[in-house]
Amino acid sequence: QVQLVESGGGLVQAGGSLRLSCAASGSIFSNYAYGWFRQAPGKEREFVAALRYSGHTYYADSVKGRFTISTGNVKNTKYLQMDTLKPEDTAVYYCAIGRPILSSIRNPDMYAYWGQGTQVTVSS
Repeated sequence: QVQLVESGGGLVQAGGSLRLSCAASGSIFSNYAYGWFRQAPGKEREFVAALRYSGHTYYADSVKGRFTISTGNVKNTKYLQMDTLKPEDTAVYYCAIGRPILSSIRNPDMYAYWGQGTQVTVSS
């Protein structure tokens, strides 16, 4: 079992920044990928970014150049740095971990464990 806890969400004005944290505990397996997903009201959960055990990163086109996924100095902690935020970034953001194959790294069904989510609201 793996437990994930997100933090760092909040209310920010358009153009601002937030940093989300994802702290993992439990039996973290090898060959993992951490993913960040988001879900806005009335919409499906969508891929935001992923970080594989190899260090490779992947981003949705909508956030490329504005968001950065990284590994923290604290063990088993990942971050999502979000800059130049837009109102359309408003959503609940979820951290997840799994073993997706590369071609499915953007598919939420490939992630086995999920955090509880943290709300990000960007005002215009």
